[in-house]
Amino acid sequence: KSCLFFLPRVDINNDKKISAKEMQRWIMEKTDEHFQEAVEENKMHFRAVDPDGDGHVSWDEYKIKFLASKGFNEKEIAEKIKNNEELKIDEETQEVLDNLKDRWYQADNPPPDLLLSEQEFLSFLHPEHSRGMLHFMVQEIVRDLDQDGDKKLTLSEFISLPVGTVENQQAQDIDDDWVRDRRKEFQEVIDANHDGIVTMEELEEYMDPMNEHNALNEARQMIAVADENQNHHLELEEILKYSEYFTGSKLMDYARNVHEEF
Repeated sequence: KSCLFFLPRVDINNDKKISAKEMQRWIMEKTDEHFQEAVEENKMHFRAVDPDGDGHVSWDEYKIKFLASKGFNEKEIAEKIKNNEELKIDEETQEVLDNLKDRWYQADNPPPDLLLSEQEFLSFLHPEHSRGMLHFMVQEIVRDLDQDGDKKLTLSEFISLPVGTVENQQAQDIDDDWVRDRRKEFQEVIDANHDGIVTMEELEEYMDPMNEHNALNEARQMIAVADENQNHHLELEEILKYSEYFTGSKLMDYARNVHEEF
């Protein structure tokens, strides 16, 4: 049903098939929609963590609301933070908090005052839409994967991310698929000049959601998945056959995200 709705929305020239350019336009449109939704969502979240309405949020104010959203008692947490008492937080939540705090400081634009304005809070919640935060995220990724310290990624470093523990053949197949997909992503999409090395600049371009070249690459990849007749277009039959793939893609639900924060 959703795929029948999808075709006319994307098929601009009404030729009953979808080209990479049409798919690219749709991806860019959905990306922009996501950003506008993020701005509106940010206003709501900012009001929630700025109870005194002074237009700025401290880390402690955010931390209290974040922990409350995870099931902690808000009044108890607020009292303990006020009195500098130790918080009994599980290791996993503490790790999330540490990562969020790093991002908080990065979103605090010069001159840093340890308080976030509504615009800075938007960069914190949605770093993918802030050039400065995008740079920070790339630095974090390279830091985690760069084994020789040259601030660049080779293919072997890029595919060294921990996958699932291999317990049986099915798990091994999943791991093999993951490595194959990451290799293709590295070689065909991220490594723009195809020199076998991904620089921080290439990674930043790849991660920029408003990069038109990336949107076109993504469109071509999506078409390739279902393009059984190899004509570089998608017909209705192909879309219906691969409906599960498309309904689960960002084209159908672009606003879905994996943010840890509420």
